[in-house]
Amino acid sequence: MIKKTLYFGNSAYLSLRMKQLVVQIPEMQNCEDFSTEQKKAYERAIPIEDIGVVVLDNRRITITSGVMSALLENNVAVITCNEHSMPDGLLMPLECNTLQHERFLSQIAASQPLRKQLWAQTVRQKILNQEFVLRTCVPGTETNCMRVWAADVRSGDPDNLEARAAAYYWRNMFPDVPDFVRDREGVPPNNLLNYGYAILRAVVARSLVASGLLPTLGIHHHNRYNAYCLADDIMEPYRPYVDMLVVKVRNEMGDTNNLSRELKAQMLQIPTLDVIVDGKRSPLMIAAGTTTASLAKCYNGEIRLVSYPVMS
Repeated sequence: MIKKTLYFGNSAYLSLRMKQLVVQIPEMQNCEDFSTEQKKAYERAIPIEDIGVVVLDNRRITITSGVMSALLENNVAVITCNEHSMPDGLLMPLECNTLQHERFLSQIAASQPLRKQLWAQTVRQKILNQEFVLRTCVPGTETNCMRVWAADVRSGDPDNLEARAAAYYWRNMFPDVPDFVRDREGVPPNNLLNYGYAILRAVVARSLVASGLLPTLGIHHHNRYNAYCLADDIMEPYRPYVDMLVVKVRNEMGDTNNLSRELKAQMLQIPTLDVIVDGKRSPLMIAAGTTTASLAKCYNGEIRLVSYPVMS
């Protein structure tokens, strides 16, 4: 079952009642003109088991420790946002798989050749998915070179074809934005891309934990200050889905200079986007679980290929 993504952009009081997340609006609860029955009408209860991602985007949100514990127990990714409404934190459970210790050991013991092979698969599928998005969203753009680069990716990508493909991809992806460069602090639509990638990262990290893997220990990304290196690795072939959604949102809504609530609502579609993995179509959140489960099997030596999404 696809889990819900909940976004809270106003002040709210979040509490736990009968294994349900109870949402109350403080202004309504404190209004003396409302009866008890009227106040209850402004409450909403959502089963914790139905939730996959929670985005907290207001400094006046109050959340009880009971809610936090219940969310983590059910492997809900909790995203906090800074004063600019950009995701700045991700809270994940410490454990969420009965075979976690065994899978940690196999992940830690993974050989360098295995990690290099896994990274080559990752880069290859990312480039192929980028090629599809560029060909679809910017008709007439030459993309044969990207298919060639994907085919030429070697173990560990020593030729850095990922960066070469990315430079070509972004140079052509938004022809209406002069000299567009993909940069976290860059001009729009970088703001939309940043927001979408943060949601995607949370979804992938959640799936990694559910599969009993350490999100910190990457196959390629490594940074002493990054707690989600593996999530950053595995989300690479999924990034083009976010890119395509950004193109769609820009075409439909026009002005994307300010990250409005309407724009955020559009980007929160990410967990439910249609994705094809192993020939089967499913929501992205489910597909991410298939990918991370296959990665765990690769670490255990059961299979050799990660089940990545294919755009076609």
